[in-house]
Amino acid sequence: MELGGTQILDTFAEAFGMRYTRLIVTAHDALWLDSAVREMTGYSSSVIACDAECGMEGWIPPHLSPDGRLGAAVMLFGFSTKAVGKAVANRVGQCVMTCPTTAVFNGLDDSKPSGNERVPLGKQLRYFGDGYQKSKQLDGRRYWRVPVMDGEFLVDESLGVGKGVGGGNVILQATSLEAGLAAARRGVEAVASMNGVIAPFPGGVARSGSKVGSRYKKLVASTADAYCPTLRGRVESVLLPETNCAYEIVIDGASEAAVADAMAAAMRAIAGEGVVAIGAGNYGGKLGKFHFKLRDLLA
Repeated sequence: MELGGTQILDTFAEAFGMRYTRLIVTAHDALWLDSAVREMTGYSSSVIACDAECGMEGWIPPHLSPDGRLGAAVMLFGFSTKAVGKAVANRVGQCVMTCPTTAVFNGLDDSKPSGNERVPLGKQLRYFGDGYQKSKQLDGRRYWRVPVMDGEFLVDESLGVGKGVGGGNVILQATSLEAGLAAARRGVEAVASMNGVIAPFPGGVARSGSKVGSRYKKLVASTADAYCPTLRGRVESVLLPETNCAYEIVIDGASEAAVADAMAAAMRAIAGEGVVAIGAGNYGGKLGKFHFKLRDLLA
């Protein structure tokens, strides 16, 4: 199969069931909102070493946000509800509550089954108020007001947790660094335009794809040598002869369908001049529950 002159390899991406939460961060203006989101989503590319995989799903205009201010939807993924709860409390407490003018709200619809599980947020962060914190209940939801140096930090008492999918991916092979970077950016921009998904790596792109295991016993993962151009001749390479650069876009989403749609959109955006092929990373189908066959996604 070809798409815009780019070969779509006959392979599949292998992804995993994960738990996720979605929170709405608001602030006085775009500068402080962007600052809070950047800080909160730092060091969150992969649960191989990070406490969570998270990223911004999208901007929320004032007329659609909980408090009438500019907002951003942030999604955070982990392998268990407990892991999600610990990570989101740490990240909000250290990175959002510290940022001027911010507030945080639950972003999962409680009326849906995915919002039935919950993790505490304001219920934990309230203690920072040292006894001066106050609670308020509106429309069945409890909020906490924690005194801070520019007024109060308003935060939902708890967040909904849903069942999501992590690790959907596409791997592009390009003739040059320039072509690879341009294609990767197109793919990430396509993912960013969609609801219910994030691309958690830097700029949405991973240059250091990994394989399971290592010759060093302490490492659970190591470089995907089969995709490294400089290792041709030393390893069993999967790169096509014209390839000099490869990049991976990893996608986490609120559902299997959301990840599938985002992968298809990314492939359509990536394909074109200078892109030799598009493939995906998997573990032979032995580890992940979800298998996304690339050609089927485009069909």
